[in-house]
Amino acid sequence: MKSALITLLAFCLCLPLMGDAAAKKRFEETKVKAENGNEIAQYNLALMYRKGEGVKQDFKQAVKWFRKSADQGFTRSQVNLGLMYDKGVGVKQDFKQAHEWFLKAAELGDTKAQTNIGASYYKGEGVAQDFKEAYKWYLKAASQGDAIAQCSLADLYANGKGIIENYVEAYAWANIATANGHKLAPRLAHSLLQPKMTPEQIAKAQKLSREMIKKNPKLLSK
Repeated sequence: MKSALITLLAFCLCLPLMGDAAAKKRFEETKVKAENGNEIAQYNLALMYRKGEGVKQDFKQAVKWFRKSADQGFTRSQVNLGLMYDKGVGVKQDFKQAHEWFLKAAELGDTKAQTNIGASYYKGEGVAQDFKEAYKWYLKAASQGDAIAQCSLADLYANGKGIIENYVEAYAWANIATANGHKLAPRLAHSLLQPKMTPEQIAKAQKLSREMIKKNPKLLSK
């Protein structure tokens, strides 16, 4: 019995080492491909450096490899590089640089980048505050099923920012964002908008959201 326990303990102690070895092997294999110019491998290598998978965590190296991949037009790397600048991780915080990298990916159709560009214009970070531009980019992302952009559109409609105030439109977008799992959308619809609306307006908004989804099924990400 004692011998069996010792054997089991030894096996368990080896598991993390085996896992580390596998992660290190993946890292080395990915690094070779990245150094040969593969933009997807460069992206994956950057993620490994950022997370510390198979290598010591190194945010500066993560930025370096995201940039190499981003320079080749890989949108995921452009978005992640933008986030590194936005948060000041591995590089000096620079909202202007973040905006520029988000814009590159947004113009190539990346949904998350479009949402981030909308947020940049909404907050006035890295660019002059412009609610009309915020609306434009949020709408692009929202039309592809991004719940954050959908809830942000609802907020713009509710407060008349960048667009004429319209509670029915706001409620409809909040409904769709709720269907996509956005946690704050239900509060926007039921606590903030509903008390300001008539029953007829609420019914109209609910009907509108159904019609919007029927017209564009991509509004639902699930």
